[in-house]
Parts: sequence; structure tokens; C-alpha cells
Amino acid sequence: MIEFNYETNFTLKYESKIADWIQSCILKEGFKLGDINYIFCDDTYLHKLNVEFLNHDTLTDIISFDNTMGKLISGDIFISIERVMENAATFNASFEEELHRVIIHGVLHYLGYKDKNKEDQLIMTTKENDSLLMLNNW
Repeated sequence: MIEFNYETNFTLKYESKIADWIQSCILKEGFKLGDINYIFCDDTYLHKLNVEFLNHDTLTDIISFDNTMGKLISGDIFISIERVMENAATFNASFEEELHRVIIHGVLHYLGYKDKNKEDQLIMTTKENDSLLMLNNW
């Protein structure tokens, strides 16, 4: 099950469509959906988690806590709406496109994709783009 939670003044449009899309991306990769919780928050909220749990004193757009067991995908994904807005402007993308990219980015990590080096980043970006195309054709 996918649940969307809000710790800031934001509400995701089309929750059920987005949930169906996420599940389709998971199934396409040969995995099964467990429980994924999305928590939409602000920079302050996410920065506190970044410092407390990861010892990173920086702002970030997403932190994901992976609870995947085998092929059953589960976890908690925290997304800063403020960072998504700023990144959308930086990358000349719409807010919705950047938000959807970040939403699927967390799941792709659960599926085993990494982004620590250039080669892995290219693969991750390709997977994000493929997933976004899926959503746009939904």
C-alpha cells in the first residue's frame, strides 16, 4: 500500500493515479509493492532528519529509509516541497515534473539503483525518464 502524508501546506494532486503509477514501476522491475509512506515536508523538517539520521548538515530534496525485504518494496520517503520547487526552477522543469521525478527516485533506490558516481547517475536518470514517460502516457 502507498500512503501520502503531509507535514507542510501541500497536497498531492491525483493521489490514486500516482500510487498506481508507482506500483506499475515496481511491478515492471519484477518486484512487489509492500508499504511505502511518502511524507511531504519543508526544508526545516527534512534538514533535521538529515542531521539526526545521516549526519549531513545540508539541505536535500529527498531522504528515503529503505525497509525492503527481498522483492517486497517498502520504506519511508521524505520529500521537501521547498527543495523540489527550487530544483524545478534550477533545472527549468515544471514543479509537477520535478516532484514526480523525486517521487520515483526514492523507489528506484529501493529497487537497487544507485547515484553515487557518473555511470550510476546516468542509469538512474534514464530510469527516472522512462518512469516519467510511463506516467505521462497513463
